[in-house]
Amino acid sequence: MKYLKFLLVGVFFGIVLVKSEAVSWYRIFEMFQFQSFHMYGIIGSAVITGTILVLLSEKFHLKTTEGNLLTVPKKDKGFARYLIGGSIFGLGWALCGACPGPMYILVGTGTMSMLIVIAAALLGTFCYGLLKDKLPH
Repeated sequence: MKYLKFLLVGVFFGIVLVKSEAVSWYRIFEMFQFQSFHMYGIIGSAVITGTILVLLSEKFHLKTTEGNLLTVPKKDKGFARYLIGGSIFGLGWALCGACPGPMYILVGTGTMSMLIVIAAALLGTFCYGLLKDKLPH
């Protein structure tokens, strides 16, 4: 029952993304063609909102559902790992027309072909988990 609020927020978030056309393949195509500011505005506002919420969580010492202090772990410095990982993520996003969150939202709207994309994403994640110790980090 304590996770019901997260389900409700997720459903609300899905509705907002559908209504704002953030899950539309055409909007994503426009973004990658640099033809429209629409998606950049949505992503930019999400980054600004996330930054503000992280700063507020640090200031007010917010806790997780388990009672632990909510913190953002420090990331290892590096350039190549983020360039390569971001490029792979961006290529996948451009090829299938959806990033991970919208994939599930599109299934909820009836686009069942996204189940193939979700299966491929899960397979890729599984393969990375198997190979990550052998990859240069």
